[in-house]
Amino acid sequence: MSAGEPVAKGKGEGVAMSDMTFGASKALTMGIELELQILNGRDCDLTRGADDLIRLVERAGHPGDIKPEITESMVEISTGIHEGYETALDELQQIRDAVIAAAKRLNLLVAGGGAHPFMHWSDRQIFDRPRFRQLSTLYGYLAKQFTIFGQHVHIGCPDGDTAMYLTHAMSRYIPHFIALAASSPYHQGTDTAFDSSRLNAVYAFPLSGRAPVLDRWEAFVAYFEKMRAAKVVESMKDFYWDIRPKPEYGTIEVRVFDTPLTVEKAAALAAYVQALARYLLIERPVTVHEDMYLTYTYNRFQACRFGLEGLMIDPASHVHRPIHEDIVETVELVSVHAEELRSVAALRQIGEWAAGRANDAAWMRDHFRRSDSLADLMWQTSLLWSGQL
Repeated sequence: MSAGEPVAKGKGEGVAMSDMTFGASKALTMGIELELQILNGRDCDLTRGADDLIRLVERAGHPGDIKPEITESMVEISTGIHEGYETALDELQQIRDAVIAAAKRLNLLVAGGGAHPFMHWSDRQIFDRPRFRQLSTLYGYLAKQFTIFGQHVHIGCPDGDTAMYLTHAMSRYIPHFIALAASSPYHQGTDTAFDSSRLNAVYAFPLSGRAPVLDRWEAFVAYFEKMRAAKVVESMKDFYWDIRPKPEYGTIEVRVFDTPLTVEKAAALAAYVQALARYLLIERPVTVHEDMYLTYTYNRFQACRFGLEGLMIDPASHVHRPIHEDIVETVELVSVHAEELRSVAALRQIGEWAAGRANDAAWMRDHFRRSDSLADLMWQTSLLWSGQL
């Protein structure tokens, strides 16, 4: 991530890469992307408003970036490059306020959350851009079902080898990220019994899951070139991995978070990733090998299904433990790194959420029980996103 460059581009901006040189960036800088829901004010269903909303926000001026996503009921906002939690939070709040102000002028609502609880995929419209049309042609109905909403966190790496190490070393904490951010318990009007149903939609894509075990950038480039020669991929954006390197920005990108219900939570989650990255890069506690993924799929499912109440299995010791306990212990483990990064308050909040077994899916279920209305739930969710709750 070089100075002044947007952290990342939306799914519609990918281009084929003829040069896989890793664009080194300052280690441990971070950037945040959030995909947001656009709602109408009548029944709080998704609505086609992305084009008008983006145009109005751009005219008014704003920090960060705002882009379309694959369907017209969603937008992506992204921060610039940050060395610390507090400045990232401040920019997210400014972007949020700009988006909310524009949405009010258009009689629209904006909300976080990983999936809209009662939308129907067949009602969605593909945003008119070449890559989105290409994805729709390739993936059929999956493209419209990809109207789901996630948070992506970028962490700066000084070189490609560091990025590959961090891509794999960070994978142990994927259940933490999923469980903490889970905010998609409902699908087409039904409680799915999952805390994060969103990732089931991602898993339908053929190049999802986790990256192959390659711990050197040179080996990864050779793998990528083979995949491109076979015409499986054209660019890095064709990989929908949970964590992927982003050579054009000099980062790794963690992609498993549901979009949180507030920007404050989004910033805290990013700070947790940053603190973990510092711990992993300085202390190097992980040796990258295939066996580290023995329990990956199981742990990932547990986090999606049960959230913070799920179980993790250590692939080496085979010890089972609740995800919330593992998070609390990890927060303590990386606390010294949080101090160096000036994100102690954010890490304290992460530990409290884990200890209280409180994620956004639980908040959503609690509010639905009170009103028995998914439309009212989305109204409350939009108020929470805007900072009014």
